[in-house]
Amino acid sequence: MNLNTKDIEKIVVIGDRILIKPARFDHKTKSGLILPPGVEEKENIQSGYVIKVGPGYPIPNIEPDEPWKPSTDMIKYIPLQIQIGDLAVFLQKHTYEIQFNNQKYLILSQASVLMVLREDY
Repeated sequence: MNLNTKDIEKIVVIGDRILIKPARFDHKTKSGLILPPGVEEKENIQSGYVIKVGPGYPIPNIEPDEPWKPSTDMIKYIPLQIQIGDLAVFLQKHTYEIQFNNQKYLILSQASVLMVLREDY
């Protein structure tokens, strides 16, 4: 990853979306056959490292109607299960590809993620 910390801070991920840096795969099969570029990109399932996560699913702010209580218009969220640094396995067809600082990134919803590998466990 060649992203500068300041560059990552510029990115704001919205809602239940996550930003992923696709994992690089070896261009050889187990038998030694060299695969042409782009073969991995056509696979249905892909993996990559989570770079940024959105705040989560927005929920309505339901407060009792009490005149003495100050009103808060802050949006509340149910946080995502996925965390920064996870290795995510996801459905390729549900991704949106972007280029940022000459690097390829993918944006997808948490619902498209099949599983994560977390080093903390």
